[in-house]
Amino acid sequence: MGKLNELISVNYNKFCLLKNIEALKMKRLRILLAEDDTMIQRLTSYYLRRIGHIVDIACNGHEALIKFRSHHYDVVLMDIQMPEMDGIEAVKEIRKFETNLRDKVKTIIIALTTTANKQECIDAGMDGYAQKPFKLEDFNKLFENYKLI
Repeated sequence: MGKLNELISVNYNKFCLLKNIEALKMKRLRILLAEDDTMIQRLTSYYLRRIGHIVDIACNGHEALIKFRSHHYDVVLMDIQMPEMDGIEAVKEIRKFETNLRDKVKTIIIALTTTANKQECIDAGMDGYAQKPFKLEDFNKLFENYKLI
C-alpha cells in the first residue's frame, strides 16, 4: 500500500506541476466579476485567481459600473439578477460609457445566469452567455473562444 500511495503522490505532484506550467503560459487577465451571491463570488474568484488571473468583485450592477469606469478589464463576468442595478442595465451603461472612449475598445462581457433569456443578454450588449450552474473549468473555454488567453 505504501508504494501505491507513493506512486499516486508522485503522479499527483506531476499533474499539479503541469497545471502550474499551463497557467504560466496563459495570458493573465484582469476580470470584473459582478455577482451578488457570496458563495459564487468566493468559488469563482478563487478558481480564477488560482489559475493566475486578477479578479475584482462587484456585488451589484451599480458597483460594477463604478469599478468598470475606474479600471481597465479584459473581461466582465456579469450576473443578471442583482440588487440595485441588474446586469442587463449595467451592461447597457457600460456600453454607453465605452462609446465615449477615444480608443473605442469593446470589453468582452459574459452573462452568468440561471434564468435570463440568452437573446435578451445579447440585445443588451453582452458578448456571451454562461448558464448557471457552470463548471469553473469552463471559463478557460470561454476565454479561449474570445481569444483572451
